[in-house]
Amino acid sequence: MKGGIKPITELLKAVKELFTDTKGKWSSKRTISGVIVLAASLYIEKNGIDTNALILTGLGILPLCFSVFEKKQCDCNCGLKK
Repeated sequence: MKGGIKPITELLKAVKELFTDTKGKWSSKRTISGVIVLAASLYIEKNGIDTNALILTGLGILPLCFSVFEKKQCDCNCGLKK
């Protein structure tokens, strides 16, 4: 029983690191995108690649593409953008 719990714990830690930002907070963009891409992957596995699969994949990747263009606040809270 104990040997089976350790891999699950490691998997949960990896998932948490995957969906959190650099400050350790859950990132809604990563979480929602990850769930949509997971759903698209399962859909593709079951039904093959079709229009619905491509739309789901595009919806999952779109927020991550736009997050590249976000401007970050500087750490000193002076309001300047980097």
